[in-house]
Amino acid sequence: MALGTATAPYELRFDSGRICLDLLATTHPEERIDSAEPLRAWITGSGLVPAGTPLASADSSWIVGFRELRGHIGQLVREEPRQDSRPFGIALTRVNELARAAPPVQLAVWDVGGTLVRALCSPPTCASLLAAVARDTVELLTDPAARASIRQCEGDNCPIVYLDTSRGRRRRWCSSEVCGNRERVARHRRRAALARA
Repeated sequence: MALGTATAPYELRFDSGRICLDLLATTHPEERIDSAEPLRAWITGSGLVPAGTPLASADSSWIVGFRELRGHIGQLVREEPRQDSRPFGIALTRVNELARAAPPVQLAVWDVGGTLVRALCSPPTCASLLAAVARDTVELLTDPAARASIRQCEGDNCPIVYLDTSRGRRRRWCSSEVCGNRERVARHRRRAALARA
């Protein structure tokens, strides 16, 4: 299934350049974290935990926590940082509070084939995973070069925010294959309509 061409309930995107921005993308084109199953898929797909990590304890309380953090991240990356902005300050305070918890501890262990792989030293908790995403947000906000690379997709009605790490910093769309392709098709149709007129 091509990215962005279907609305499969668990189709998730991991192409924004940061884990915190990937979490922000879970609202487009509709709510993606609407039950524990897609939340577990997002946690694994984002790389917060190694593939195959049991996440049976992820329940509706986890969904509430991740959605709350997602809202704060949106506030922080879509608004220019200002000390006198009350909404920005509230969001920043909450992200800082979440970042204080210890993130999941990852170890390098041998798998059955003799290859070093990542494993967690204990099952992840909601607080530890939220801390990892909150710390990623703190790193993004406090890195001037990364913060200057935050872009809003120029696609019609696309709210996706991403890091522009392209050469020349001229990336316009969250995905060239999705929004970029839509723009190229629309441009072609406009030219064709003008040629017929």
